[in-house]
This record gives sequence, structure tokens and C-alpha cells, in this order.
Amino acid sequence: MEKIRIVTDSASDLPVEMQKKYDIDVLSFPVMMGDKEYDSRKDFDNQGFYRLMKEYDEIPKTSQITGFQFMELYHQYYEKGYTDLILILINSKGSATYSNSLMAVDLLYDEYPECQGKIHIHSFDSGSYCSAYGHVAVEAGRMVREGVPASEIVAYVKEVIPKRKIYFGIYNLKYAGKSGRIPSAAAFVGDKLGIKPIMKIWDHEIVTAAKCRGEKKVVSRVCRMALEEMEAGSPYQIIYGDNPLLGDEIRELMTQALGYGPTEEYQIGLVVAANAGPTVAGISFDARESWK
Repeated sequence: MEKIRIVTDSASDLPVEMQKKYDIDVLSFPVMMGDKEYDSRKDFDNQGFYRLMKEYDEIPKTSQITGFQFMELYHQYYEKGYTDLILILINSKGSATYSNSLMAVDLLYDEYPECQGKIHIHSFDSGSYCSAYGHVAVEAGRMVREGVPASEIVAYVKEVIPKRKIYFGIYNLKYAGKSGRIPSAAAFVGDKLGIKPIMKIWDHEIVTAAKCRGEKKVVSRVCRMALEEMEAGSPYQIIYGDNPLLGDEIRELMTQALGYGPTEEYQIGLVVAANAGPTVAGISFDARESWK
């Protein structure tokens, strides 16, 4: 009989209530702020991280989850009788975490040969961040709870990941300029002129998709861009940071346009906040197209 566990990482920004409801294992990234190392989701919540960002006024440095950590994780689940682990992980272009998860399978079988053929590791590169794959983990967790076989869950994840897209607006260009997501000179000029970029996350890349003059237009522009590309009747998720009112505004506009609300709401954690700043407003959704 199958025993399945869904595993993701903290860059998915999975809401705690969803994590608990569907018994999803969330692996935390270590982060350096100043001369101290913290464990995301354990040493602070998102609001606590935003306060640290203001205190240190620097770009946090995150570390990957290592192959050894994955190997130990796999062995622990083997000892608990699990037959299938389905991992849905951070964009491989932004972290070596996904490749480490693959390498760890060989390490596991070398170190613990009795595991071979007994536990199956299905690891997926989400090609994205935040709710783009957090939602996939939630749906996979729901399927586990409903008794869906591992093969069907794996097929679902494989099919949906290439359709997941994010549009989000950045309200403070300081962090994007420091992280290199936007050239520092352009970020400085943009802030002076009140220009707010709309970013797109799609097929492992983060690019500037549009620009708004002034903060008031950001949410409506993000909603309009998402509505133009959403698969009809598909679910969507709200993304917000240190200003929940922006999330409320998105929910209202999207619900008016579609007649239904979001499936989940995600407050950004350290990975997105470190590169975009704590104040963002965005939407993740299933696009009509696929990058595979």
C-alpha cells in the first residue's frame, strides 16, 4: 500500500494553515542577516523578517538545501514506511536546491542500499517562486488526503507546473536594484520618477513585463494582465507582502471580474522579499499556454 508525502521548500511561501491541513513538509532555507544565521519559518514569521530587513538594511543571503540534507530526509521517510516522496521545489535557476535533491537519490542508495526499490523520489523543478508552486503543493496534498495514487499526483504536477505564471508589482525598487533584478541606476531613476515595474515569473525567468507611473495603477494593471492570460475558470492565488490592503484590493477586483475568489493567499517570505522588497502585490494563475 502506498504511503505518500508532499515536500516543498520555504520559498513556496506556503500558508501555515495549508501546510497543516494537508500535512505538507516545508524545508526551510537558512538565511544570513548581518553576522547571524536564521532558519526561515522557524526563527521568524514574515512580519519578523520584514522588521529584520529594516534593521539591517541589506540584502539577506540565503543558502541552498544540501544534498546531504535531502539524503537524510529521504532516509527518515523510508524508516517511517513511506513509499513515495513528491518534491515540488524552488526555481533551479535561482538555487541549486533542486539539483541537490536529485543528487541525493544516488547518495541515498549508496549509503542505504536497502532503500532502493522501496521508496520512490519524484522531484520537480517548479521554475518559479512563491504561490506558483505553493499552490501545486497544496493541490498535491489535497490529492494525497483523498487517496489519489502517486502516479496520478505525479502526472498532475508534471502537467500543471509549466502553466503556472505570476505577475506582481514592486513598490520599492531599492531591493530589486541591490539584488540585480533591476539595474541599480534604473531602480534609482524609477523610484525618483514614481515608476513601478510589473514583473513576470515564467519558465524560470523573472522579467519586467510592464511599467506603471504611480502606485495607484499597479494593482489594476496586474489584474488586467492576469485576466488576459488566465485559463478560463482556472484557480488563482493572491500574493502580498507587508501591506495586506493590497491583497484585499486584488481580491476585490479579481472576484468582480471572474465571479469567484482566490483559492489561497500568500504573504511573501524571505526569498521574494529579499529581491523585490517587502511591499508587493501579485497574482499567480494557470496560463492558457505552457512553456513545455
